Amino acid sequence: MEEAMTRRRARGGGGAARRAERSAVVIETAKYIERNIPNFEVLNEEALEIIEANAETVLAEIGVNFVNNPAALERWRAAGAEVEDERVRIPRGLARKLCSTAPSQFTQHARNPEKSVVIGGRNLVLAPVYGPPFVRDAQGGRRYATMADFEKFVKLAYMSKWLHHSGGTVCEPTDIPVNKRHLDMLMAHMTLSDKPFMGSVTAPERAQDSVEMCEILFGKEFVRDNTVMTSLVNINSPMTFDDIMMGALEVYAASNQACIISPFIVGGAMAPVSVAGTLTQVLAEVLAGVAYSQLIRPGAPVIFGAFVSSIDMNSGAPTFGTPEASLVTYGAGQLARRLGLPFRSAGSFCGSKLPDAQAAYETANSLNMGLLSGVNFMLHACGWLEGGLVADFEKFVMDADQLGALHGLAKGVPVDAEHQAMGAIREVGPGGHYLGCAHTQANFKSAFWKSELLDYKPFETWEEEGARDTYALASGRVDKLLGAYQQPALDPEIAGALAAYVAEKKASMPDAFM
Repeated sequence: MEEAMTRRRARGGGGAARRAERSAVVIETAKYIERNIPNFEVLNEEALEIIEANAETVLAEIGVNFVNNPAALERWRAAGAEVEDERVRIPRGLARKLCSTAPSQFTQHARNPEKSVVIGGRNLVLAPVYGPPFVRDAQGGRRYATMADFEKFVKLAYMSKWLHHSGGTVCEPTDIPVNKRHLDMLMAHMTLSDKPFMGSVTAPERAQDSVEMCEILFGKEFVRDNTVMTSLVNINSPMTFDDIMMGALEVYAASNQACIISPFIVGGAMAPVSVAGTLTQVLAEVLAGVAYSQLIRPGAPVIFGAFVSSIDMNSGAPTFGTPEASLVTYGAGQLARRLGLPFRSAGSFCGSKLPDAQAAYETANSLNMGLLSGVNFMLHACGWLEGGLVADFEKFVMDADQLGALHGLAKGVPVDAEHQAMGAIREVGPGGHYLGCAHTQANFKSAFWKSELLDYKPFETWEEEGARDTYALASGRVDKLLGAYQQPALDPEIAGALAAYVAEKKASMPDAFM
């Protein structure tokens, strides 16, 4: 843990000083999770080998499309693939061989070095929701997102103890022109928070803008030699790589910046209805995408992504927190580890329209599945609502609070002398209680994870305080966090250079809303 801000201390001593310390603004950020529990694995060796062989068959015999990208087709042809029109067929073993140069883990540096994260291995990095065009809160209901909403989410992510990452497009600010909003979003991440963040992928030139803004923030040489962005590159499943996303990947890979190569899977629509069939397609798509990144720059950092949901066969709507999606995620984690790549999946997924019981059930299933499946980078870890169409402020803080439970579970079960507690068992003996024993007194502050949101008070106290449900408590917490927010310090010269870059870029082009 670290204290990101200096505590304000009262001048008086004794009780006044202690009261002042308790009321001071303290922003803590937990270190990324380091798992001390095993991964849950659902596929045996035979099943894994069958899926891997079938994925190679897909690449070699069916192929993948790289559309509107002649340069990509030439790269594949030069690497030994068969290219016909925009279809690329990759000989067995070639994609896997190319993927072997990608690192098994890497560090994404934050402007506050204490908040840098290591992605891969036994680690889990938690990042907020990404991409919704709508927002919802208790005051304004459901509405199109604005830049003011975006900035509030960045502040909440910065203030949230259990989030390690500021994320990317936490909502889509529709009041800013499409061709310019990435500049404002990056500026918000860089100035309103000191956690790591994501770059723009909506056009290759916006990816280049992201790199150039990072060069201002971190220094050109530092960006050249280090990874300071992780960005989401979706595959148009089934098996299509478009020129926009691949163009962004080309910029980032060439600049040594990380990309999440992620199929977008809705089972039954963009992939087969069966778990094994979906895993085959996911692996084939990831192999092709990661291999292409290594054609751009061997050693470029990448993450094996898998966004997975099932489908309601009556309405066609995506469904979340289902057994089938969990099985795909568990299996994809196994395939990613066999490939030696960091793994991205899971999140606070739900299909509910409100932060209600449906949202809670589906989100809990999805978050726990992500922890147990070995996910290394969890995008959408908090704030997701309505199948990803809405970023909800109250659900953001509900989910962010529950991420603390993941940290606690990931610690596992220590069995050193202190945790064996034999002294406490001897001290209390038969018929006693542990509330006052020495072991409890020494450990009660840190023994159990404690929610900063949920209500555990007796009924009478709860009723006297307004009988507030979790939604009301969350709304109050949003206000409390935003009210306590203090912007992290940034060198004024760097802040000025970023502002000048954004102003110059915006002035260089007319507004475009398409």
